[in-house]
Amino acid sequence: MSKSIFAKIYAGIVAKRVYRWARNPVKIQEKTFRDLISKAKNTAFGKDHHFDQIRNYNDFKKKVPVFDYEDLLPYINRIKDGEKDVLWKGKPIYFAKTSGTTSGAKYIPITSESMPYHISAAKEALLLYIYHTGKAEFVDGKMIFLQGSPVLDEIKGIKTGRLSGIVAHFVPKYLQKNRLPSWKSNCIDDWETKVKAIVEETIKEDMRLISGIPSWVQMYFEKIIEKTGKKVGEVFPNFNLFVYGGVNYEPYRKNMENLIGKKVDSIELFPASEGFFAYQDQYPKNRTSKHGMLLLLNSGIFYEFIPAEEFYNENPTRITIKDVKIGINYAMILSTNAGLWAYNIGDTIAFTSLKPYRVIVTGRIKHFISAFGEHVIAKEVEESLRKAVENKDIKIQEFTVAPQINPPGDELPYHEWFIEFEKEPTDLKAFAEQIDREMQKQNIYYFDLRDGNILQNLKISKVSKNGFKNYMKSVGKLGGQNKIPRLSNDRKITDQLELLKSV
Repeated sequence: MSKSIFAKIYAGIVAKRVYRWARNPVKIQEKTFRDLISKAKNTAFGKDHHFDQIRNYNDFKKKVPVFDYEDLLPYINRIKDGEKDVLWKGKPIYFAKTSGTTSGAKYIPITSESMPYHISAAKEALLLYIYHTGKAEFVDGKMIFLQGSPVLDEIKGIKTGRLSGIVAHFVPKYLQKNRLPSWKSNCIDDWETKVKAIVEETIKEDMRLISGIPSWVQMYFEKIIEKTGKKVGEVFPNFNLFVYGGVNYEPYRKNMENLIGKKVDSIELFPASEGFFAYQDQYPKNRTSKHGMLLLLNSGIFYEFIPAEEFYNENPTRITIKDVKIGINYAMILSTNAGLWAYNIGDTIAFTSLKPYRVIVTGRIKHFISAFGEHVIAKEVEESLRKAVENKDIKIQEFTVAPQINPPGDELPYHEWFIEFEKEPTDLKAFAEQIDREMQKQNIYYFDLRDGNILQNLKISKVSKNGFKNYMKSVGKLGGQNKIPRLSNDRKITDQLELLKSV
């Protein structure tokens, strides 16, 4: 029996199992909550927060405030010093090392209970694609996962590295022969050198599935074209499935399809070091990211939600899955079988469906523009740009947005969009005006500020070719799982990008 035939049979079994728990979401979450509290009551954290007195969710809210990484850092440091039973029973089997907090690198614990869900969720996403589309041919060809190095360090017996590098150690045996790049290439630290090695390894292979963060896969595609002079779809004629996560694909879609030379199916994932939260489970003919991803409520994670506009209030509303509503922007809070408790991961989501529960990622709680009270979020700038380039011969490589509060002279303030074009519009001013009109439709506060003559029309500053890549390289974040923030409330990023403007 070929792998593809077996995969179709197995996909049906897995789909039944997934949709069984999806029909009982509240009960599943209540059970998860009870299990987590019970298993962690004798940990240092559990004793400090009186888990033995917690009988229900209201008790939990009273005893456990919302934590950021910095709040949990004293407990993390105790684990790093070799202490057991701190946040979860025993010791973690891994630390997933991430960056970008005020305390420098973050060390997110992964336990023997949480690790299997990181693996099974990715597998389920592929199997549900097969189940809904009937397309399984990709399992008979080669697959590539652009990821961090699998070389791991060690802290007091706990292996430490990037999540994608950790996951590389768990590729099933039946996929080992199909999977690229080689271990040797995957271990290369320098991203540009690594991509060149991966191009050399893959260029003559029967690549069918390609996975990674869009911006870095885009770089891989560009190197292939540079090497061969052909579109990616010509080099890999059987490539028909792109798997991505971490960012919204829509801003990249048009340019990626141009690099490939054809449209290919895609699967959207929502993974993080803290857990694998959601994956795409719908494949209608005209699907967009608006359809959302199935929220994984049966994976050892108890979810809470805080309306984003209340997040910085003294006593924000904290609710569980049973009280959420469609269309509201929520900060997502987690308690997990890796020992994270009421943990703010920083991502904001909105529900697109409640039967079953599906979500879209709307941005980061700290990544917004509200210099004038507009509270613009990533979803709004991405959607505005998507609408503005629709049916036009304009290709965007990368972009970010920041406020210009103190423009020179007597100018009104404005939002400044730094855009690296693959193919720029013939009339940049008209293009900026169109994005601005879309922004006014997306955000009523922005509309009021424009209508009240508080802000002027947004302005576009062109970033020179490879400007964003050079910026990421300069801050030590080139490649891997690193992403350019779509927007920020200050000009720390854009002040550096100013040096990269086209003349």
